[in-house]
Amino acid sequence: MTAAQTVPPKETVTGQDDLARLKRLREAFDSIRSEVGRIVIGQDAVIEELLISVFSRGHCILVGVPGLAKTLLVSTLSRILDLSFKRIQFTPDLMPADITGTEIIQEDPLTRERKFVFLRGPLFANMILADEINRTPPKTQAALLEAMQEHKVTVGGQSHKLAEPFFVLATQNPIEQEGTYPLPEAQLDRFMFMVIVGYPTADEELAIMKATTGGQHVELKASLSGDDIIGLQDIVRRIPVGDHVFKYAASLARATRPNEAEAPAFVKECVSWGAGPRASQYLVLGAKARAALYGRFYATSEDVAAVALPVLRHRILTNYQATDAGLNPDKVVQKLLETIPKPTEPRR
Repeated sequence: MTAAQTVPPKETVTGQDDLARLKRLREAFDSIRSEVGRIVIGQDAVIEELLISVFSRGHCILVGVPGLAKTLLVSTLSRILDLSFKRIQFTPDLMPADITGTEIIQEDPLTRERKFVFLRGPLFANMILADEINRTPPKTQAALLEAMQEHKVTVGGQSHKLAEPFFVLATQNPIEQEGTYPLPEAQLDRFMFMVIVGYPTADEELAIMKATTGGQHVELKASLSGDDIIGLQDIVRRIPVGDHVFKYAASLARATRPNEAEAPAFVKECVSWGAGPRASQYLVLGAKARAALYGRFYATSEDVAAVALPVLRHRILTNYQATDAGLNPDKVVQKLLETIPKPTEPRR
């Protein structure tokens, strides 16, 4: 049997209990899209990518010009998922303690004894919207990224665990760069997805005007709780993946590296740095989560291809030759998807 025909081991296939929960996830996915659509017009691909990230235990950075409902989308999603939500407006004067929390001296009214008490910052919520993350200094960005990685903050030598589940959805304005602190590539790599929020279509813009210029109020219905999400995240991790899917994900990531022998000629010419091993991991995790959202208990190479753009676009650094050739990271990924053949899926 060839790698392309490898079938996931039988013992990794989820049991009846898990299959029932996967069915519930599929139903919840449809419900979530429907509920979000009552508030946010369009952006179906963005919603799907956000949900894939949520169920993969990943974080997202959303890039789009002002006024595209990025904040509204994230806050709406937190209400539908029944999660606590905090928005942090990142500014040049924001300090790490402003987001993590700080210790203050407090006096006990009975004993008159003074002691340090930790006051929690806005990071202590399930879903964090880090608005315009590139507007704040590097040390505040680093505090946020540490919390994303460790799911805890350290203040005064004491560690404090963050709420679970915990997601950071950061936004970045692509057109206004004066007085900003762009995230270095090593820090961008911490985000599972970079999600591009584009302009609405003509029909969607007309629907937005009609829906938002009246006085109607929409009541949203919660689809999943925090405990549900934690349980479903565990199931996503156990979605089986065939060897051919692992190899396809590795081939895509390795092909972005100009120094690798398997990199196509256009990558060697137009790319300075490619994606690291974290990209391969996120390609597989994203494929698993996408399969689960669509009610399948196995991931395919098609799932990997579907998440390739949001996983790889912020991990590829192009050079001046790419600019001359009209190639940006998105076009590099699209060319790779056309160049690297998908393996044949086994019959099931």
